[in-house]
Amino acid sequence: MAATLEPIRRITLAEIKDARQRIANTILRTPVVRLELGPDFPDVRLKLENLQPINAYKLRGAANAVAMLADSERKHGVWTISAGNAGQGVAYAARQVGVPCTVVAIETAPKAKLERMRALGAKLILVPYDVAWKALEDRQYPGADGTFVHPFDDNNFIAGHGTMALEILEDAPDTKAIIAAIGGGGLITGVASAIKAIKPEIKIFGAEPETAAPAALSFEKGAPQIFKDWKASFVDGAGGQSMFPRMWERMKPVVDDYIVVTLEETKRAMRLMAEKARVISEGAGALPLAAALTGKAGKGPIVAIVSGGNIDMQKFFELIS
Repeated sequence: MAATLEPIRRITLAEIKDARQRIANTILRTPVVRLELGPDFPDVRLKLENLQPINAYKLRGAANAVAMLADSERKHGVWTISAGNAGQGVAYAARQVGVPCTVVAIETAPKAKLERMRALGAKLILVPYDVAWKALEDRQYPGADGTFVHPFDDNNFIAGHGTMALEILEDAPDTKAIIAAIGGGGLITGVASAIKAIKPEIKIFGAEPETAAPAALSFEKGAPQIFKDWKASFVDGAGGQSMFPRMWERMKPVVDDYIVVTLEETKRAMRLMAEKARVISEGAGALPLAAALTGKAGKGPIVAIVSGGNIDMQKFFELIS
């Protein structure tokens, strides 16, 4: 299986610019808003990807990846693996071009994410977390038919995410650092690929929760690691059980450093965004702000990518109360 995979390469600025044109009618060009925290805090701006039609950034990559499939590949439908946001992205993009979509979904994903994938017409196959993680490596799962769209290790998916960086540079040209949450690594690879091609002096930081921080561990050890103390948490859209070796190769040349935050810091960031900016963020979407508030990314201006807002409202109120 691995022999048929494309070799790892840098995603080019030309690909990202082409993707921007391709997905312009599908995605929202999301705003960058300043978070008013006062003089004792870093200067933080929020890139509000929670405002996308599926309330998450994954639509960028999914729209580009599905658009790039040949007719022969689309004909049999598409399928992906997801904790919720990639599944919604692929389902939304598939529905736009009239092809069926199946999602091998993590059974513990928030109900809101599962319901929204179904509402977009996706057929769901519910599996435990570790089964889904293995299927991501194998790129196959019994009963999932059609063309597989990998939710992060895919050049077109990554190029789609890179389009966000072009908007950031236009709206906040004085940016000194950008922080993105890391799940599989597709978001940070896309954003960093564009930034390092245009303004390499901008620092790129990855953010992970303390309960699932394989990228930070890999950075520390200099090789892709398994995170032995992995625990499930409300941060379901970021942090993994391991660092995929291929994604590590992609991230290594373009990401500057990694910041690990506690679950309490993440809840505080969720509450702060709700109070100060009236932004509802899921756990993964709050990791970058939590990381910015540690001071480890400097005084700013820092752009914290609010990657998504797909969280059950009841759960959100419990977490921030």
